[in-house]
Amino acid sequence: MTENKPVVVVTGAAGNIGSKLSKVLAHKHRVIGLDLPQNCEGREGLIGCDITDPGSTARAIEKLHEATANEPIASVIHLAAYFDFSGEDRPQYEAVNEEGTRNLLRALQDIEVEQFVYSGTMLVHQAGRPGERITEDTPLAPGWAYPQSKARTEEIIREEAGDIPTVFLHLAGLYDDETAVPTLSHQIARIYERSFKAHVYSGNTDAGQAFIHLDDMLELFVRVVNRRTELQAGEIILAGEPDTVSYDALQERIGELIHGEDTWRTFVLPAPVAKLGAKLETESEPVVPDTLDQGEKPFIRPFMIDMASDQYALDISKARHLLDWEPERRIMDRLPTLIKALKDNPLGWYRANGITPPPWLEAASERVNDPEALRARHETEYRDQHRANLWGGWANAGLGLWLLTSPPLLGVEDPGMIVSDVIAGLLLFAFGMLSLSWQMPWARFGAAVLGCWIMFAPLVFWTDNGAAYLNGTLVGMLAVAFALCLLPVPGVSPVAAQTGPTIPKGWDYSPSDWFQRLPVIMLAVVGLLVSRYLTAYQLESIGGVWEPFFSGTLEGKNGTEQIITSSVSEAWPVPDAGIGALTYALEIIVGTIGSARRWRTMPWLVVLFGIMIVPLGAVSIFFIVIQPIVIGTYSTLALIAAAAMVWQIPYSLDELVATYQFLRRRHRAGQPWLRVFFTGDTDEGSDARTLDDFERSPQVIVKDMVSGGMTFPWTLMASLALGLVLMLSPLLFGWDSGTAATNHVVGALVITVTVAALAPVARLGRFLNVLMGIVLLFAPLVVGASWEALLFSALVGIALIALSIPRGTVRSTYGTWDRFIR
Repeated sequence: MTENKPVVVVTGAAGNIGSKLSKVLAHKHRVIGLDLPQNCEGREGLIGCDITDPGSTARAIEKLHEATANEPIASVIHLAAYFDFSGEDRPQYEAVNEEGTRNLLRALQDIEVEQFVYSGTMLVHQAGRPGERITEDTPLAPGWAYPQSKARTEEIIREEAGDIPTVFLHLAGLYDDETAVPTLSHQIARIYERSFKAHVYSGNTDAGQAFIHLDDMLELFVRVVNRRTELQAGEIILAGEPDTVSYDALQERIGELIHGEDTWRTFVLPAPVAKLGAKLETESEPVVPDTLDQGEKPFIRPFMIDMASDQYALDISKARHLLDWEPERRIMDRLPTLIKALKDNPLGWYRANGITPPPWLEAASERVNDPEALRARHETEYRDQHRANLWGGWANAGLGLWLLTSPPLLGVEDPGMIVSDVIAGLLLFAFGMLSLSWQMPWARFGAAVLGCWIMFAPLVFWTDNGAAYLNGTLVGMLAVAFALCLLPVPGVSPVAAQTGPTIPKGWDYSPSDWFQRLPVIMLAVVGLLVSRYLTAYQLESIGGVWEPFFSGTLEGKNGTEQIITSSVSEAWPVPDAGIGALTYALEIIVGTIGSARRWRTMPWLVVLFGIMIVPLGAVSIFFIVIQPIVIGTYSTLALIAAAAMVWQIPYSLDELVATYQFLRRRHRAGQPWLRVFFTGDTDEGSDARTLDDFERSPQVIVKDMVSGGMTFPWTLMASLALGLVLMLSPLLFGWDSGTAATNHVVGALVITVTVAALAPVARLGRFLNVLMGIVLLFAPLVVGASWEALLFSALVGIALIALSIPRGTVRSTYGTWDRFIR
């Protein structure tokens, strides 16, 4: 019968521990729980009580007194407390832990209570060192806000308990079969994610802290209640597993259970370095919500570094003697169960432990039923691909040594170039060696950045050594290629790599396949060869430049030489042709990175590719426009390079559109767009992987390359011809004809617009040619041109307007972008 059972009161009874303790105690006791009013609604056996409010606490105890019919309370188990792992002394510590406990004890003075049990922590004691054990007599020396609050609360209990016998349980770190104390759960999460922090520690890796399983802790409380008449008032009892497991041993075991690795390397980071890093990371401004980490502060705080070598091994002799209690479970035996819970339901495990899951895990949980299988499959494929391409890291290390020893062999005399080659060579060697580890993808990005500098250095130092310039170009390009072009592509999230379609939603082809990129790469090769040749002249490595058509207006220089040594070119701090050569080189490399799914796996790369092509294509047109107007001549080679740049534009636009649509879909799906931008994501559609089919006849492949994502309606081809005629018309009418400059500028713009409009995704842009036609109709009237020039401009203007109206053939579909194709 209920009335024959001793009454036990549990504060915080609606919580995870409180509810489970109540259930265990209910076998032999009548359990009444106290918890916040909002947590008690509709739940039997619970009384609403806000212990931070004296009035609410007093009313709750009155209800308790009525519910027990004035019977004595066998035990009050005080679990309600505020806990925060930030290390900051928050006001809730005083309000809930300290003053809340004071309010509770004062309200209990009016009823008979046989025992008051306080759930404390072993962390109130002064930490030991490996080989030492903590006892109940170990001095109190709490090291941070939470245990300090618990220690102050114990003093309040001694002050306010009056005649109520008290028991103080100093408990070890709690865990069960799914959750664990934050230090352990975050350690598991770091290893699961293979975070860099999972491999470094700032303290003695032989130190460790005691744990206690939830079931053992519940049994401990039961025994404390059952033996309440035998325990002395004010008794302190340490409880936990007596033998600690070192941090290093936990690392090894967790790594083995999660990743199947017998050895998990942990490197000791000097405490000052670790503390500085934690301080900088913690005090940095939170990331704006809806970005990479949604503003969450890092778990590791500076105060933890100071306690990294603390040892909490417990002497539980008193628990054995007074309660006949000893934990039946050991953390090393239960870790497999805890890790199994993580693998069975990763997202649920993260949420149960209050840890923000990695972005790929949330996305994977929406896409597949088994995120852990996806992670394991991705890691296996990544490691296999890395192993197959280890030669890339070795090659970059070799290139570093090559560059390091190049200056004396090439006769480099410029001190800046020598220092640059030596330092860059050493760093490239280091990054190449580091990239041999599949867990250091950042080293590959480091090698790529170095490769860009190696290509740029000869321009910065204006070296006149042609061999040094050639060496920098080759070594730099190869360094970037070996770093980023080989599989596995670094930086792609598991969910992006393992799930999602190859063809964008609503499209009938992938704008990222090789047949879309090859034309751009081939055109970039042309541009690189031309620009590198012009750069050599600007650097004075060669004495002249070939020019078949245009003579210059300056004595001793042809058109090309005059243009690339003009005041416009020399206004740049580095050779402007060299900037073009560097851009073309990067286009070649960036064009080869990634798969046919890179529109969603590497959005940042697609945007970078587009920036190098579209805006720089417009800049090329600008320089072509100003050549005859400002300088007074043309350059054949500059025209070829500009044409190569402009013709790349239509081949790159569809990939940019697909990436924009993808980012917008993921943003609408609630994914942080900045994270998706840099690491990719899955997308709507089948996960089927389609490969570029090179097993076809050369004729079919070339046709696919030229026409992939493009159409060539006769109206646009005619507009293109008119643009070319307009641009070169000053050669026929002369630059003093009044309309020459207008025709030249309009012609260049017509070519740019028309070429871009060859891509159906930019077909709407053809209407800009209507504006060009209108300019041609009215501009001659303003400048007072001859009737021949006036007639010519009018006819071409009318033709452009007429040719801009038909849309032309569009064979493919582009999802939501179809509405912009008219």
